[in-house]
Amino acid sequence: MGVAVEFRRITNLPPYVFTIIDGLKVAARRAGEDVIDLGFGNPDLPSPAIAVERLAEAARNPRNHRYSASRGIPKLREAAAALYQRRFGVGLDPEREVITTIGAKEGFSHLMWVLLQPGDAALVPSPSYPIHIWGPLFAGADVREIPVPSGSASGEDFFDNVTRAYEMGWPRPRVIVLSFPHNPTTTCVDLAFMQRMVDFAREREVVLVHDNAYAEIGFDGYSPPSILQAEGAKEVAVELYSLTKSFSMAGWRMAFLAGNPEVVQALAKLKSYLDYGTFQPIQIAATVTLNTATEHPVEVREIYQSRRDALVGGLNRIGWEVEPPKGTMFTWAPIPAPYRELGSVEFASFLVREAKVATSPGIGFGPGGDGHVRFALIENEQRIGQAVRNLRRALTKLG
Repeated sequence: MGVAVEFRRITNLPPYVFTIIDGLKVAARRAGEDVIDLGFGNPDLPSPAIAVERLAEAARNPRNHRYSASRGIPKLREAAAALYQRRFGVGLDPEREVITTIGAKEGFSHLMWVLLQPGDAALVPSPSYPIHIWGPLFAGADVREIPVPSGSASGEDFFDNVTRAYEMGWPRPRVIVLSFPHNPTTTCVDLAFMQRMVDFAREREVVLVHDNAYAEIGFDGYSPPSILQAEGAKEVAVELYSLTKSFSMAGWRMAFLAGNPEVVQALAKLKSYLDYGTFQPIQIAATVTLNTATEHPVEVREIYQSRRDALVGGLNRIGWEVEPPKGTMFTWAPIPAPYRELGSVEFASFLVREAKVATSPGIGFGPGGDGHVRFALIENEQRIGQAVRNLRRALTKLG
C-alpha cells in the first residue's frame, strides 16, 4: 500500500468543465458523427512559411541543441522591441524591458509568483481566461473578480468596477490583471481606457499586468491598443504579447513580457532558476518571423473577420441574436431565452448531441459566464455555414 499523499495547490482545483464537452465530442466522433468543433480556441491557420524554414535550418545545427537563455536570445528580444516600435510607437530597451517566455501562460503564471504571495490580493476580470484567475491563486493570493460588461466598447463600466473593488477591498490589491480585447466576452477598449488605468495605478502604486493576446485581431477598423502606449505606463505596467494568434504559432510556445524594467528583471531572475528558455531553433525562427513576416497578422485578421461575419450573420438569421465582436478570435453568444434555464454546460452538451457543434460553456470562464457559450472561429466559412444549418435544425424553439 502506497503512502497517503496530500497534494498541494491542486487539491481544490475544480473539474475542468471543458472536458465534459470534449468527452461528448470525442464519443460522437468515435460513433462516426461529424462534429464541427468551435469550442477550443486552438488556431487552425498554418504558421508563416519562413518560420518553418528557419526552424528546420536552425535545428540542423548542433550548436543550437544546447541550453539556450531563459531571457531569450538577444536578437529575439531586439525583434520584439522593433515590433513594438513599428506597431505601437513604443520604444523598448531589449536588455532591460523585454524578456521572452515559453508562451503567455507560462510567463503570466511565473509573473504572479514574483508579484504576489499569501496575504496579497489581485483584481481579475470575470468571466476570464482561466489562468488569469488561477495564476494569482497558485501564488497564494486572494483573487477578487471584477465583472466585465459584455459588448462594452469603452470599458467605462469595467473601470468603474475596478475603482469600486479597489476602494472597498482590504488589503489593497497589489496587482490588477487586464486583457483586452477580452477572452471570452470580446469586450474591447481604447487607448483612453488604458490611460485611465495607468493613471489609476500610478496614484495607488499598483502593478498592471495586461495580457495582449489578441493585439492584432481587431475588426471593422478597430486596432487594439497596447497599454504601454499610455503616458507613464512603464512606471506601473507590463504587457504580454504572444505569437500564438497573431502569427499562428500556437504550438511553438513563444511570447514575451515587456514594460516596467524592475518587473521584467524580477521575472528574469525567477526564470533563471526554472528554465533555459525555449528550444533555441524556435527562438531563431521566431526572430526571423517577427522581422520579416510583418504582413502575416494582417492576413490572419482578415480571415478571422470573414469567419466572424459568416458565424454572426448565420446565427442572427436563424433567430439567435448575437452581437458581432470587434476583436479576438471568438464570439460570445448569450444562450437564447428558450434554452437559458439549461445553463451553459447543459446547453453546450445539447449542442454537441443534437446539432453536432461543439462550443465552450461560459461557466468554464467563471460564474459570470454561465449565461453564455463561446464560439471559436477555428473553422472555415463552409464549415461554419454547416454548423449554422445544424443549429437551425436543432434549436427548434427559436423564432
